[in-house]
This record gives sequence, C-alpha cells and structure tokens, in this order.
Amino acid sequence: QVHVVESGGGLVQAGGSLRLSCEASGRTFSWSTMGWFRQAPGKEREFVAGVWWGTGSTNYADSVKGRFTIARDIAKNTVYLHMNSPKPEDTAVYYCAAGRDSRLGTSVEAWEYWGQGTQVTVSS
Repeated sequence: QVHVVESGGGLVQAGGSLRLSCEASGRTFSWSTMGWFRQAPGKEREFVAGVWWGTGSTNYADSVKGRFTIARDIAKNTVYLHMNSPKPEDTAVYYCAAGRDSRLGTSVEAWEYWGQGTQVTVSS
C-alpha cells in the first residue's frame, strides 16, 4: 500500500508563485509515476503534470505548460509542483497521485493511490 500526503496549498495572487509538496510512503518501488491532478467546482478531475519516478521525465497538460514545473526528490520520496504565474482559472483542489503503471496515463483511472487534496485559490 502507498500513502500520499499533499501540503502547501493556500491563497496566492495571480502572477505570484506557490509550491505544492507530496510525500509518498510505502514499499520501495511500489510506484512508477507520481503526478498532480486538480478539480475545480463543478468540473471533472483533470491531469496537471506527471513524472516518471525512475528517469525524472515529465509530462504536462497544455494548460499549465511553461508555467508549472513538476520535480521529484527521490531521497525524500517527495514530488513538488512549482506553480509560477498562476491564473484565477488555476483555482482548484489539487490532488497528488501515485501510479504503478509506467505509462503515466492522464486519466484518473490510470492512477492507484491518491491524497486527500489541498486547496489552491488564485486571486485576481
């Protein structure tokens, strides 16, 4: 079993910056990928960014490409989401996820382990 716990959400002004953290715990090599999703009120949960744990390669949703950066710290079993120049439309609950499948799918169904979520609110 893998547990993931997010932290770092809060209120940020548009154009500012915010960093989310997610620590995973469980058996070593229990996950191949880690990523971030978000869900705004009345909308479906959507993929934001993901990283292959072994190689560090990344993948981003078009809506955040060039603004958000995902990075991992293997020694700390932690993945970060650096949110630069956030926009009001980035306001959502952000969820961390870990997956066993090495393909790093962008659908919710492709990920097995989820955190409780952390609220991010971007003010204009």
